[in-house]
Amino acid sequence: MAFTVAIVGRPNVGKSTLFNRLVGKRLALVDDTPGVTRDRREHDAKLQDLRFKVIDTAGLEIAGPDALETRMRRQTEAAIADADVVLFLIDARAGVLPADEEFAALVRKAGKKVVLVANKAESRAGEAGAVDAWSLGLGQPLAFSAEHGLGLSDLRDAIAAAAGTIDLDEEDDDGGDFLPGPGEAIVDPDAEDEPEYDESKPLQVAVVGRPNAGKSTLVNALIGEDRMLTGPEAGITRDSISVDWEWRGRRVRLFDTAGMRRKARVQAKIERLAVADALRAIRFAEVVVLLFDATIPFEKQDLQIADFVVREGRAAVIAFSKWDLVEDPQARLRELRETADRLLPQIRGCLSVPISAETGKGLDRLLEAVVAAHRVWNRRISTGKLNRWLGAVLAAHPPPAVSGRRLKLRYITQAKTRPPGFVVSCSRPDAMPESYTRYLVNELRASFDMPGVPIRMFLRAGDNPYAGRARKKG
Repeated sequence: MAFTVAIVGRPNVGKSTLFNRLVGKRLALVDDTPGVTRDRREHDAKLQDLRFKVIDTAGLEIAGPDALETRMRRQTEAAIADADVVLFLIDARAGVLPADEEFAALVRKAGKKVVLVANKAESRAGEAGAVDAWSLGLGQPLAFSAEHGLGLSDLRDAIAAAAGTIDLDEEDDDGGDFLPGPGEAIVDPDAEDEPEYDESKPLQVAVVGRPNAGKSTLVNALIGEDRMLTGPEAGITRDSISVDWEWRGRRVRLFDTAGMRRKARVQAKIERLAVADALRAIRFAEVVVLLFDATIPFEKQDLQIADFVVREGRAAVIAFSKWDLVEDPQARLRELRETADRLLPQIRGCLSVPISAETGKGLDRLLEAVVAAHRVWNRRISTGKLNRWLGAVLAAHPPPAVSGRRLKLRYITQAKTRPPGFVVSCSRPDAMPESYTRYLVNELRASFDMPGVPIRMFLRAGDNPYAGRARKKG
């Protein structure tokens, strides 16, 4: 049967290291600094013949009622409530500390089945700590090393015993959800527009922006629960956390990401790791929501983030957050959209939606824009339509003459989707001015209604039918 395992313990006992080993890849950020993990992260896990869902949690800490650590603790308590089995980790080298005893009492009170793991027990220094763990009253401690993979068979047996009846004859699978990368399609001259659009697959959506723009608050508002840790402090989110969800019957996977500051301001190692994780989420996403603070939009960092999204070929939607704080909304929205078209010409016409996560304003419209952008990102245009379009734009604005010879464009076809890519056969592609290529891209975007997605235009020289033939002597 399917079951859920939560990994809990005080900070820096190796919870995220164990999580990464169970899921089979490095998803959670790992560092020697205590308190790296703040949100809870869920993923499918595989341990020999066992398949289950595992939850990585923040380190349990004692703090005041309004402190960040207390909000982190509530996230951990929610993970314990959702779990069938709790892996309670201690650091065997440090032994049992007062914080371990307090949180062991919290786990016992929850009434869940518990596996006590004395982690970092690969050396002699950990042997005494593993024995001391008996004092926690959580049963026999399991000497283990998440970093080195020692004791995995014993951990498997302990989890199986705690979970109860498990069907070990289930068909084997790959043990994880691997995000699809951008695919390339084979050109079919007779294909209809959008033949490959598939709504049965989860829509991968990443929410990105500067620190304190409201990314986690937006994700919580969309899914209708306090899934992400939020607060007035900037930079709370560190890991890129994915949440599976449904909107109007459509499966969606939302990625909350860490706020990205200018590179020169990123000094701490943890923040560098968090930003790298956010960039990875952008690369795996299909649609990226660029979250701009409506009160201070279009900072230099906002534009750099948008440029990275375009270079990665992701579809983009702009969301202006904190709209409940804006005065004269209609005039402000018109101004922001004009500014967006001027500062972000590479995604001209990008859909932009004013939202307020606090009041719920604009959330459905934002998701409608996300689905529309995803559809455009997957769009395929038939070769016949493209070449009729090419004839019209050449008649309206012929290509220039270079060195006394006019450039010729012969035909165009779509080579790929996700993002849309087009190949133009022409004479002397190296001589084609960049301004004329931009003209073609802008006309293509306007004629076929393709706002908010990067368009790739490749120029290729046509085949010379006389190449390789020897000249006949008269």
